[in-house]
Amino acid sequence: MNIGEKIKHLRVKNGLTQQELANRCELSKGFISQVERDLTSPSIATLMDILECLGTNLKDFFNDKDDEKIIFHKDDIFIQEDKDLGHTIKWIVPNSQKNSMEPILIEIQSGGASEPDDPHDGEEFGYVMSGTIFLHLGNQKFKVKKGESFYFKPSLVHFISNESKYTAKVLWVSSPPSF
Repeated sequence: MNIGEKIKHLRVKNGLTQQELANRCELSKGFISQVERDLTSPSIATLMDILECLGTNLKDFFNDKDDEKIIFHKDDIFIQEDKDLGHTIKWIVPNSQKNSMEPILIEIQSGGASEPDDPHDGEEFGYVMSGTIFLHLGNQKFKVKKGESFYFKPSLVHFISNESKYTAKVLWVSSPPSF
């Protein structure tokens, strides 16, 4: 483990200069520089002081968590088909329910619709990749065609439907996750 590199990463992430970190820890800028370049090693007590100033602790600092996945492939997609409503949902980012937003691809057959969603906090965004859909917000109904998008705060019951004779495909992002 490269302690100096991790300390520098945390310092930069917190928007601190070496001098600002040194001042907070009552150390010299030169010492912080040497630690970040692995030219010297801080004592445990000094390391604890530095980490406290960076908003972490020894346990979290040395916990080598797996890196968060950034790229997702076809094999990662989870698919759920609802024949009654005439749609297929593809979760293109698996386990995104733990994140701030949840993107899906939804394909709606002719005459199909998404499940109505009750009002909730957050925001909804959609981009129609193919076909034409209707966005239903409470008693309002909006036509959205290929290449167009929608964005709203979900303060009313909402869903999308396909009244055309062709399948529609929509990239839909909900924040917080709600699919």
